[in-house]
Formats: sequence, structure tokens, C-alpha cells
Amino acid sequence: MPQELGYFEDSARPLTSFVYVIPVLVAYEAGVCCLGPTAMRNGADVWLRHLLDQTGFGQYFLLPVLTCGLLLAWHHVQRERWQVSSDTLLKMATETTAFALALVGFGFLYMRIMHQLQPAAAFAPASPVTGGGLSQSVGYLGAGVYEEVLFRLLVIPTVARGLQTVGESKAISLVGGATISSLLFAAAHYQIFTGVGEPFDVTSFLFRFFAGIVFASIFIFRGFGIAAGSHTLYDLIVGAISA
Repeated sequence: MPQELGYFEDSARPLTSFVYVIPVLVAYEAGVCCLGPTAMRNGADVWLRHLLDQTGFGQYFLLPVLTCGLLLAWHHVQRERWQVSSDTLLKMATETTAFALALVGFGFLYMRIMHQLQPAAAFAPASPVTGGGLSQSVGYLGAGVYEEVLFRLLVIPTVARGLQTVGESKAISLVGGATISSLLFAAAHYQIFTGVGEPFDVTSFLFRFFAGIVFASIFIFRGFGIAAGSHTLYDLIVGAISA
């Protein structure tokens, strides 16, 4: 009989992450389809689909299918049980809420400090989607999942493995992966780096880099599901406050 996993082990499993994020992914893709041209897409979604287009895989639903397939394949490789506890999912909701609220609180504390140091600055720890109403909320759902897929699920293991092949320890490799992924995550929001997004601002860049480190740390120590859930909820909370 397989040994019963504790909450921290069970919630970090790829299958549990898949079950936890699939409602968000379905809501985002359904919202984009229903809203059509008025839908607010996030940058990570656009970049991932563009990459698929460039490699000859332009079917619309291929990206969410590949995202789900990646998590399920990851779980299969680990050869763990194919069961998910509803109690674990409820606890994950509590944990992601705590992480999101903590980052929101830090963001507004950071904003107040920066405003005192730079009274002319109008910085707010914003989400990577612009627009309003339902369209904006749908965009936040996509950002939480696809930015974690791109910057954490793909970049961190790739960089870490590359550093390990040249002789770095596992710990140093993970730190390197987290740092590079966070720099890319922050840079992705600005016109100067991507041609779209906001004008570059050092204050907001530093906050986004810090947020990237937070999400990277959550991904490394708590798994993809907790990272994606925390990111999604953070964006939704900041979007609601900003509105």
C-alpha cells in the first residue's frame, strides 16, 4: 500500500498542480474565446503562441494542451499515484491566498516608501495586463498560469540544468535559474525590452524582479500549482484594488 503523503509533499506534485490550475486555465481560454478581439491577452501567452507558430504548430488550443501535457508527463516520470486529495486542494487555496496577500501588502508598503523617496513617482505594483472589467480579469487568469509556465516551469529548470552541466552545485544552479527567470520576468513588461508594454521605470522593475524571486522561490520549494495560484490571485487582487 503506497505511503500517505503529507500536505507539503502532496501539494507539490505535478498532478496536484494540474488539477489545481486547470479551472483557471479553462476559465481563461473560455473567456478569450467568448470575448474575441476585446480579450486582454498577457505577454507570456502571446510569446508562447508565437513560438509555436514559428515552429509550425499554430493550432489555437495546442498551448493549453501542451501545458497540461507537460504537467502530466512530469507526474508520470515521477511514478507517483494518480490520485488527488480534495483536502489538499482546499489547503492549497488557503496557502496561495496567504502568499498573494503577503505580496500585495509588501507591494503597497514598497509603493509608499518609494513615493516618499520620489514624490513625483506614480508607481503602483501593477499586473501585466491593461484594460478594464471582465476582459482585464480574464487576462489576469492567463498571466498567472502562462507566466509561471514560461518563466518558472521552463526557464528555471533549463538554466539550472545548464549550470549543473558546467559543474555548479544544485543550490547555486537553482539560485542562478531563479535570478535569470526573475530578470526576464521583470524585463518582459517594458517596451525597451519587448517592444510592447510600459515605458521602462527602475522603481517598478525592481519590484517586479522581487516578485519574480518570490514566485521562483514558491515554485522551487512549493511547486508549480502554488506558484501559479499565488500569481493569479495576486494579479486579481491588485487589479480589483486598482479599479
